[in-house]
Amino acid sequence: MTAPIVTSADQLTAEWLSDTLGKDVESVRAEAVGTGQIGTCFRLELTGVGEPTTMLAKLPAIDPATREMLAGVYRSEVRFYGEIAATVAIRVPRCYYADISSSGADFTLLLQDMSPAQQGDQLAGCTVAQARDAVENLAGLHGPRWCDPALLDVDGLAVNGPDDAKLLAEMYGPATEIFIDGLGELVAAEDRETLWECVGVAEKWALAHPERFGLVHGDYRLDNLLFPPDGGPGVTAIDWQTLSLALPARDLAYFLGTSLSPEERRAHERDLVAHYHRALQSHGALDYGLENCWEDYCFAMIQGPLVAVFGCAYGTRTERGDRMFAAMVARSCAAIRDLGTIDLAGSATAV
Repeated sequence: MTAPIVTSADQLTAEWLSDTLGKDVESVRAEAVGTGQIGTCFRLELTGVGEPTTMLAKLPAIDPATREMLAGVYRSEVRFYGEIAATVAIRVPRCYYADISSSGADFTLLLQDMSPAQQGDQLAGCTVAQARDAVENLAGLHGPRWCDPALLDVDGLAVNGPDDAKLLAEMYGPATEIFIDGLGELVAAEDRETLWECVGVAEKWALAHPERFGLVHGDYRLDNLLFPPDGGPGVTAIDWQTLSLALPARDLAYFLGTSLSPEERRAHERDLVAHYHRALQSHGALDYGLENCWEDYCFAMIQGPLVAVFGCAYGTRTERGDRMFAAMVARSCAAIRDLGTIDLAGSATAV
């Protein structure tokens, strides 16, 4: 990597891209895409010699103070594409360039343009066939580095410790209050009760099962998945800012609990968990039994309300966002009650 990090669209010149990609780029046209809440993103159209002719450029937020605040988030995504993606089997956009400053506030990512793939719709939910495709792809993240001790040496990755769990518990209550007050009638009374039960067991939940750890996307949901336009299999996962080490079933429970209606989840979750488990074993996690997988899935369902509550309470509020987070909480809280998650979390002990 000889080209410098760039942080704005006007720096994405033909000369810079030629140096970065090792190909002759004659001209470039940049078009802004996305909402720009975490950073800025541009679709680049290139003319010159060779492929690709389009790609996406992800850059930091415009505001310097926002960049400093999000440095950890930026490091996570650059680390994934630069160090980890090649070691796992999950489908992700190809990365052409990834670099970040020592402070973490400035970064540049050049990624494969996945169009005409279609982004999932978190509010609408997904079909069972899409869910099957998504959990099989998810196993490609978890399986290849299942309980890999080398992950513990990766800068920025660590399994939750007591201090982390205590901080989570301290923050979760106020966030839940903000969430419930802010969404009002969008949150049913029974779901409010379940949300507060989650707060009560959050610290134990965060510390449980450290013996089973792996790479966890952290926000593996429909809005962060791109589906083939023909309706067939081949989903791709994007947005790796929340990568961590934790119980892998958190991703599985989060996805199924927030993506399917309660009726479809109840009818198909056993089969979908078994499908994920088979894929997981095909990637090398042979010492992990199906019953353990099911138990972890039931236990991990708190990931749904946890992410939704914090995302809504401390993110930028929009009408669609409010309805989306309300739907995620309604679906995942129903799963928590169905599966006995609160009892499982309350009785959990750290190994």
